[in-house]
Amino acid sequence: MDIKQIQELVKLINKTSIGEITIEEDGTKITIKQKKEPVQKIYTNVSAPQAAPAAPAPAVSQATPVTAAKPAAEPVKDNLITIKSPMIGTFYRQAGPDKPLFVNVGDEVSPGKVVCIIEAMKLFNEIESEVKGKIVKVLVDDASPVEYDQPLFLVDPS
Repeated sequence: MDIKQIQELVKLINKTSIGEITIEEDGTKITIKQKKEPVQKIYTNVSAPQAAPAAPAPAVSQATPVTAAKPAAEPVKDNLITIKSPMIGTFYRQAGPDKPLFVNVGDEVSPGKVVCIIEAMKLFNEIESEVKGKIVKVLVDDASPVEYDQPLFLVDPS
């Protein structure tokens, strides 16, 4: 079994309620177990609005505006570019409490401009824009946890 097959199995386990799977192939035995609490909390708050009733009330109220905003943005979304998180961590819009925001709605960005910081394991990583355009929407609240490849900003390249 190669690495890609194992990664696909891990993704499958994380997206389902399967607790454990063991596969034996060519004398190699692989067991994948799901840690129920951390995995469910991460995916419930980020990408599963259907599971929101099991989450606390603030998560439901946060999920509702995002869902309501999507239909309004979809007709324009064809030309918008998404800046996504390159890692898992905590999203910050400014370098410190008394520092200015890196970018705000309406600001122009260009490749190399810092748009936010993502803190992971006590390391603060500056996230730079890879596109040129104007920030149309900030999709994540300050000091919120983010997942890998989660959309952070919408940019209008025109």
